[in-house]
Amino acid sequence: MVDTVEGDCVLQVLRDQAFWICELASSLSAEQVDRVHPPYQWSVRQVIEHVADAERVNGYRMMRFAAGDPTELSGWDENAFADARFGLGNLHHLITELGALRQANVALLQRLTPSAWDRTGTADGNRLSVRGIAWIAAGHLQHHWSILEKRCEIQVQRAPMREGPTK
Repeated sequence: MVDTVEGDCVLQVLRDQAFWICELASSLSAEQVDRVHPPYQWSVRQVIEHVADAERVNGYRMMRFAAGDPTELSGWDENAFADARFGLGNLHHLITELGALRQANVALLQRLTPSAWDRTGTADGNRLSVRGIAWIAAGHLQHHWSILEKRCEIQVQRAPMREGPTK
């Protein structure tokens, strides 16, 4: 997932994806949100809940590793989370939650010292750096949002338009 993310600055990628979150959510119809589109097993709403859960987990991991906490973190069972939460979220609230989580994670990363980006920890048996987790978060959202665009036969602008230098 990570190797398909374009860009050199993970902070810019994460910020641009916050735009994509809003654009995609505003393009979904009520009918699309709760329908399971075969061969997938989760509805669009369930995918959004999953992405929000993953954003929260990745943020927690980044915070712990950036602080130099040596405690090994266990993995998380996405299906157990899904079974506990599916169908509970109003779409507007879910998108708001996901956006707030992304904003919080970007704010955390913006205040890190350069050395904190390279601090590592172990999660689910894997040695990861804070920088690596940030790219994982970007890749995870891109993976699921790309699938949602395909499933729902929509394509939205993925980043705000930027003005080039004036001459």
